[in-house]
Amino acid sequence: MKNNVQLITYADRLSGAGIPELHELLATELTGLFCGVHILPFFYPIDGSDAGFDPIDHTRVDERIGSWQDIKALGSDCEIMADLIVNHASAESKEFKDVLAKGKTSPYWDLFLTKDKVFPEGASEDLLALIPRPKTTGCFTPYQLATGETVDFWTTFTDTQIDLDVKTELGRGYLKKVIDTFAANNISYIRLDAAGFAIKKAGTSCFMIDETFDFINELSDMANKAGMKSLVEIHSYYKTQIEIAKRVNLVYDFALPPLVLHYLTTRDVQPLVNWLKISPRNCITVLDTHDGIGIEDVAGKDDLPGLLSPQQIEALVAAIHKNSAGGSEKASGAAASNVDIYQVNCSYYDALAKDDLNYLIARAIQFFSPGVPQVYYGGLLAQENDLALLARTNVGRDINRSYLNKNEVTKAIDKPVVKALSALIKLRNQNEAFNGLFEICGEQQKLCLKWIHGRHSARLVVDMTLQQASLFLGDGEQQQQLELAELLAGS
Repeated sequence: MKNNVQLITYADRLSGAGIPELHELLATELTGLFCGVHILPFFYPIDGSDAGFDPIDHTRVDERIGSWQDIKALGSDCEIMADLIVNHASAESKEFKDVLAKGKTSPYWDLFLTKDKVFPEGASEDLLALIPRPKTTGCFTPYQLATGETVDFWTTFTDTQIDLDVKTELGRGYLKKVIDTFAANNISYIRLDAAGFAIKKAGTSCFMIDETFDFINELSDMANKAGMKSLVEIHSYYKTQIEIAKRVNLVYDFALPPLVLHYLTTRDVQPLVNWLKISPRNCITVLDTHDGIGIEDVAGKDDLPGLLSPQQIEALVAAIHKNSAGGSEKASGAAASNVDIYQVNCSYYDALAKDDLNYLIARAIQFFSPGVPQVYYGGLLAQENDLALLARTNVGRDINRSYLNKNEVTKAIDKPVVKALSALIKLRNQNEAFNGLFEICGEQQKLCLKWIHGRHSARLVVDMTLQQASLFLGDGEQQQQLELAELLAGS
């Protein structure tokens, strides 16, 4: 993976159309910004119960936005990341419909996970209490078969996302078919979506247990043998993330977004410094994605302390709600139809009260942190919370999943904060220092992040006492100082 900034986007929600139009946008208005793009689910259909993360056919591009030929063409110009939806498939899939029609005589019966496969003797309340529930309801949904029998199917997320039984030959074959399809169509990286929930075992949390690590290793090996690398998508306790990073190609740094918000809203730099000293180096950094801002990534676990204390987390969530004028409160937890109650749904721009300089400082910290940066399309364009879309769908995460047409994108690109962010992206892409050694120091309200590679150097100094951030860039012959406030003013 090139150590340059990448884009995260839906093909239709940024381009207003589909994959060919996204390809054109990357080559025109967004030229020079991104070396790769994570295209969020483009499978059939893109508009299911979870915005494409509930595929009816995981090996088919939704014809409304393009074809595999369009994916191949885009992949010839930049690195593409695609989602392998590990944990579940749609209740509307032909396989699950066959199960409903034929029951245990269906050739697809072993593809899906039922409650009694994990709990053949039944599940007590104590056993069920061990299982984390990312949604407000339970983890099983009863479906009636044509035979009249009612079966509890495992549904970790929405009731129409039926969990796969990945321990069976049929389940493994399903995933291998998707991986082989990706490999044949210029996909460079596979994002293992919801992999932490895939292995269920009675008497455990059914999340990131020992067998899950082995399963993730198997999937990563399968991707590697097909010529691709894998990114594991898991929200979890920070020490778990560190352990996962030792065993896979790439992980997300999901702790970074809340820690940056904590620093910029309280001016307390220490939790961020503590984390960046130990964070995985084989990581993808983000501030925002198609999901919400993770809280469990900085929280404690059982009696173990987290990166932030419970009081600091409570204050952070309150600050986000205040900065977004209550918008995030309407979209988070039980307030809307959420598949993850452990996240705060809000655009990162709104989470910082739409303060252009603080937003630019946040992005600078991201770009100077260890890892390859990805920028979500809403974050690229400094989008505000989409309260209208939230009101129409009552889906919490839609607050940060706007549908934009070409005119709206062009207008957003012309905003000063977006121009300044684009300039910052180009600086990150062009400086060889980021391929070298990382240094960090900070105390009270000040932060310093530095990279050195041969004669090249890049240093970011942030002082939140003054709300000031400076870049110092050198190539051995010339030294350049750039104030982010001046970058913003000059855009």
